[in-house]
Amino acid sequence: MSRAIGVLLILVGVAAFAWGGISWNKQNNVDLGPVDLNVTERKTVPIPPIAGAVAVVAGLALVLASSRRSEA
Repeated sequence: MSRAIGVLLILVGVAAFAWGGISWNKQNNVDLGPVDLNVTERKTVPIPPIAGAVAVVAGLALVLASSRRSEA
């Protein structure tokens, strides 16, 4: 179980390095009488590189710890 969580943490950490954040588009519709406006706004939540590094290190620690337990 801990090995699977470790692999998942490694993948999330690598993805955090690759993309650097999560982005999405938010569309707002404004009706001003005869005028209809569509506004698309891009929202971004940055993920700091240190968070990716922590996830990778924690994942490696879990994978290594689970492999040492299975040997003993």
